[in-house]
Amino acid sequence: MRDETGRNIRYLRLSVTDRCNLRCLYCMPSEGVNPLSHSDILTFEEILRLVRLATDLGIDRVKVTGGEPLVRRGVVDLIRGLKALPKIDQVTLTTNGALLEEYLPALVDAGTDGVNISIDTLNREVYAKLTGFDDLARVLSSIRRAAEVLPVKLNVVPLEGVNDGELCDLAEMARRDVLAVRFIELMPVGRAERFSYPSSDSVKSAIETCFGSAEPCEERLGNGPAVYYRLENFEGKIGFIRAMSDSFCADCNRVRLTADGRFMPCLGRSDFADAKRVLRDGASDLELTKSLERTIFAKPTRHGFAEGRQKPGRDMHMIGG
Repeated sequence: MRDETGRNIRYLRLSVTDRCNLRCLYCMPSEGVNPLSHSDILTFEEILRLVRLATDLGIDRVKVTGGEPLVRRGVVDLIRGLKALPKIDQVTLTTNGALLEEYLPALVDAGTDGVNISIDTLNREVYAKLTGFDDLARVLSSIRRAAEVLPVKLNVVPLEGVNDGELCDLAEMARRDVLAVRFIELMPVGRAERFSYPSSDSVKSAIETCFGSAEPCEERLGNGPAVYYRLENFEGKIGFIRAMSDSFCADCNRVRLTADGRFMPCLGRSDFADAKRVLRDGASDLELTKSLERTIFAKPTRHGFAEGRQKPGRDMHMIGG
């Protein structure tokens, strides 16, 4: 369906857990957080019901996120259930990659259409500092294995003084393999506000210094706001998500459902509908659909990241990456 500004909303980012097996500095404290209780999060049956109703409003693509989605038991069965919904065209997964390799056969069997893997550094010590765990080797192995069987996108968040000296090394992963390396401007959600980041233009300039001119891709790739480029002698592509320097709000096509049942029309605002409460109060399918429809239609025109504007008030692991 279209919201009140005419944007076609067809993409759902679905968080299945607030838990994670890493402790990335811009997302979670090193000591971890108090996770939601089992009763506080949506069951898979509740998720499938809500997504089924959302498909009647035009949602046809789902990204399964967390926290780290692979720490929730049964998530592969959920993906299989999502793929079985008649109006769903695509189900993909975002993961930190630490558990991915062992789940790959089951994910492929369930029909997963692709994976996004977070990888901010290729330096073992920096990785351990950023995430709290010495898991870089496992993640790199997962990337290699995943690229053999699924479309893969790598998500990189450049941070000043942390990994901004590795931009060319990270981009080079797309020279060797048919995958996309996307550089994402850090959004000031929760703990991320403490960090500084280079703009996408400066990252692009650094990469072009190493590899030559980056030519825009004419075809649209993916479901979101990434702008992709080709580099000479690269098997894959480079992408940029300019969340801060060049707002893509006018073309935003997504809504979010959090693990605890908040139906959020915008990552950068605190507005939400309490889908879990409505569902557990015994609402009919029609009542639930109307609640989702109202929220989609009232999707904010812009995010609230600019100074003085409303922000979501939650860390990213609670919203869904």
